[in-house]
Amino acid sequence: MHPPSPHLPKPPRLLITSGPTQEPIDAVRFIGNKSSGRLGSAIADTAVERAWTTTILLGNHAQKPTNPAVEIIPFRTTANLEALLATHVPRTDILIMAAAVADYRPANTTTGKLRRTGKNLTIELEPTPDLLAGCNRLRRPHHIFVGFALEPRDNLLANAQAKLERKNLDLIVANPLETMDSDTIDATILGPPNSLFATPRHTDSPIPKPEFANWLLDAIAELAATRTVDTTND
Repeated sequence: MHPPSPHLPKPPRLLITSGPTQEPIDAVRFIGNKSSGRLGSAIADTAVERAWTTTILLGNHAQKPTNPAVEIIPFRTTANLEALLATHVPRTDILIMAAAVADYRPANTTTGKLRRTGKNLTIELEPTPDLLAGCNRLRRPHHIFVGFALEPRDNLLANAQAKLERKNLDLIVANPLETMDSDTIDATILGPPNSLFATPRHTDSPIPKPEFANWLLDAIAELAATRTVDTTND
């Protein structure tokens, strides 16, 4: 059992998104990705050990948290997740967007099953909405928004910094592509200029995801201590 975070006067409410989205092509096929949900579930389990009220929005077939105190709410598509965020972000203090959300989805979905014809098949894709941009419309002064930048090692920090600014985040976790579906993570966290995390902090080496979860939550607790936590439920 991890002790409650010493920086915080009371346990915060944490909302995590985790796992992949699945965008249907027809009734049986979808566009998805390799996200396992391991990291999001590790963070959720670690947070409830700190007595944080924790809800996880979990993609289809992603690894589930093991602690029964975690509230698990499933989603499948980007649209499902968007609707859940609209409901739950106003009720939380900290949002960790660890889900691997599709950038594109089929513009038209076949209600039945596509049949093999022996000819090439073209599927038109349309961009999905920027979910974090939508969350920013729900932001209150006490909120802390944490995002992830899964990028190639070349220009990892530059790309993460650009995403941090573009999405108006308080903290971003920059991690290389090898992290996906891995048991370990080699990460860097950074925040906006003149913030507590303006100077990036690194893990010393690739570490197990449960260990990283503690490391990240310590950083978030340090940041949350500088905010006024709103404990209302509206």
